[in-house]
Amino acid sequence: MSADLWLVVGLGNPGPSYAGNRHNAGFMVLDTLAARIGGRFKAHKSRAEVVEGRLAGARAVLAKPRTYMNESGGPVKGLQDFYKVPLERVIVIHDELDIPYGAVRLKQGGGDNGHNGLRSITKSVSGKDYMRVRFGVGRPPGRMDAAAYVLKDFSATERKELDLNVERAADAVEVLVTDGLAVAQNTFHAT
Repeated sequence: MSADLWLVVGLGNPGPSYAGNRHNAGFMVLDTLAARIGGRFKAHKSRAEVVEGRLAGARAVLAKPRTYMNESGGPVKGLQDFYKVPLERVIVIHDELDIPYGAVRLKQGGGDNGHNGLRSITKSVSGKDYMRVRFGVGRPPGRMDAAAYVLKDFSATERKELDLNVERAADAVEVLVTDGLAVAQNTFHAT
């Protein structure tokens, strides 16, 4: 096992038509982290794009599955096996409907809360005790279907704060890697 290596996975859907969607918040955070470590994503045999480097001083592999969201588990399991990363050192960054827009929440384990990407990962890695960095996208307005809502781009109002919120989520990942879950929760849940 690579006990000192972190696998940081951002969830989203591949292709330019999905790039600005709420469901692609995980990809957005990963792009920010890759820029911080000065890396470029490269294709990996696990059906993901990866960047290897040092994230806040810690060894890390950043990964974006090239599958659609609901099939994210296969690439995550492939990467976990390839790099021999224990489940508790896997971090998944994803959009979260039950958190207000702009809020960042961290936890280890838990259910999938209807999130198909998390459901796929939990099934593929045979466990749910991976770390989660949840990027709040809020609930859809009125009677809009949740699936339709997450596949829409962030609104003009939301985009005004989007870069700042993505940076905060990237900061949360770095604190999680360097200082642990409790410190990261105390830092980011308070704001």
